[in-house]
Amino acid sequence: MLLKRNFLSVLTGIALILLITGPAMAQKYSLNRDSIPAKYKWNLNDIYPSWEAWDKDYAKIEGMMDQIAKLKGTLAKGAKELTFALKLREDMDIISYKVYQYPALMKNLDTRNQEVGSKLQKVQILFSKYATATSWFSPELLTIPEATMKKWIAETPDLKDFKFGLEDMYRMQSHVLSEDKENLLSFYSQLSGTPASIYSELSTSDIKFPTITPSSGEKITLTPGAYSNFQTMTANQADRKMAFEAHFGAYTANANTYASIYNGIIQKDWASAQARYSKSCVEAALEGNNIPIQVYENLVNTVKNNTSPLQRYLKLRKKVLKLTEYHAYDGSISLTDFKKTYAYEDAKKMVQASIAPLGKDYQTKMEKAVSNGWLDVFEATGKRSGAFSSNVYGVHPYMLLNYNETLYEVYTLAHELGHTLHTLLANENQPFSTSDYTIFVAEVASTFNERLLLDYMLKNTTDTKERIALLNQAITGIVGTFYTQAMFADFELQAHQLAEDGKPINVKALDDIMTGLLDKYYGDAVTRDPQQKETWIRIAHFFRSPFYVYQYATCYASSAQLYKMVTTGTEAEKKKATDNYLNLLKSGGNDFPMEQLKKAGVDLSKPETVKAVIDQMDDLVTQLEKELDKLK
Repeated sequence: MLLKRNFLSVLTGIALILLITGPAMAQKYSLNRDSIPAKYKWNLNDIYPSWEAWDKDYAKIEGMMDQIAKLKGTLAKGAKELTFALKLREDMDIISYKVYQYPALMKNLDTRNQEVGSKLQKVQILFSKYATATSWFSPELLTIPEATMKKWIAETPDLKDFKFGLEDMYRMQSHVLSEDKENLLSFYSQLSGTPASIYSELSTSDIKFPTITPSSGEKITLTPGAYSNFQTMTANQADRKMAFEAHFGAYTANANTYASIYNGIIQKDWASAQARYSKSCVEAALEGNNIPIQVYENLVNTVKNNTSPLQRYLKLRKKVLKLTEYHAYDGSISLTDFKKTYAYEDAKKMVQASIAPLGKDYQTKMEKAVSNGWLDVFEATGKRSGAFSSNVYGVHPYMLLNYNETLYEVYTLAHELGHTLHTLLANENQPFSTSDYTIFVAEVASTFNERLLLDYMLKNTTDTKERIALLNQAITGIVGTFYTQAMFADFELQAHQLAEDGKPINVKALDDIMTGLLDKYYGDAVTRDPQQKETWIRIAHFFRSPFYVYQYATCYASSAQLYKMVTTGTEAEKKKATDNYLNLLKSGGNDFPMEQLKKAGVDLSKPETVKAVIDQMDDLVTQLEKELDKLK
């Protein structure tokens, strides 16, 4: 809460930078990792050449922890003492990135590796102990009068890098408790994460996914990845319905337990908000980044009242697929029999070519990112699914893919490279203390790159089916990242308000909220299935990262507005907009995210900013209609 960087926030921050894209996919191949060429794999030697080197830094962190603990009572003595403490903590934070990420990344390459998992737990336990041992740090800093702090910063060059975080501390002063209270709350840090852990065990470790026998006669066990693939590839609607009911049933069978877990999470959020003198759960969640509540409310209300393009798209799908009724389980099936594949090297060239509007320097940096052991490209036995980009400060970002030559994976490559270039530009232009950008702006660069890729690929193909696939890919991106996440954000807001109002939180209460939202968003475009009202059970972010999902939608809105400015107008206007956009990426976390976006030309408190995505969706649906007409 104090600075943009502290030792505990490194662990939290790393988790937030694991910007996962796409559903968990079942592995298409069972590859021996050793058979994959080195140029398509991570080079973790860039972090440490051996575990012996890792052990040395781990021991070094323990020593630095002891040093910091001994500084209690010295922070307010003068600028010299404060600078020493902040620099020492920063040095430790930089090392901690490497110490944490080395086993964490290795674990992602082989989730079965128990030895690596043990080392990762060892680091996490160390971080937790440190949080308790230094609970005095924030309260002691706040004993320094604000005027004195500003004087020290003005007179001490070595404090300039910490200026933003130190000054923000006083804005948050009313939420920082006394030393004894902070210490007391620190004892509950692991307990507060218990409901989320229970959810993970129930929905991942202990869940029994059903096996079905569709019309093909082949038995299929519907794990999340297998379910996703089945619903995408199965033409028979009755089979999709069977899979939907069976897969959802694995969750809804324990609906009361899930509701109890979610109640625990909401009550924890409300207790924490009250303990730190916040008026509501959403205020507590937003205040750390100085996000006005009006931004959240503007998003959920504007999107909820502008669902016509979404319903128009769903009705178009129903017509093209020639369905009597359109259900939730019909959303993934392809509109055509388009089956083109894209070799990784070709995908890489397309992504690199598509970002030409951002200039030579950006292109050069991307070329470096795809050629130096920063990517782990292909599926392998034991490798985790999905995709992410994760920073190792002082080394470089690492990107994980599970590339399978589909159009979806081409977009995933563009998406993750957007995160990686954002990180790279921030690291190069900011000191460590302000290099870490917030999640509130994190998805801007990734979705911006996706839109540039769409433009490039549409421009370079005359194949009607490929154009349909491209437009549908873009539209489903808006549906999943913007509309759906705004709806989920609305659900979280209403669910937490139940606790704030002293109302019961149970299956019926949660189902009622979801039912109201489904009716509002989908209207008569989708025939409702009973299981849909308990969609909330399957949204892991509700349980693991409350008030997180709204940022996907706000980032998409910001990205749409920035794309419009960069690609339209006079050459001078486009040049200015591009410079502003790149400066946003370079700014890291040197200001509040709303201010960063305003400098780039985006104001999320205004409905028209959110409507930019809605207008974009409407235009894309119109283009899709035209392309589909060509097939008649």
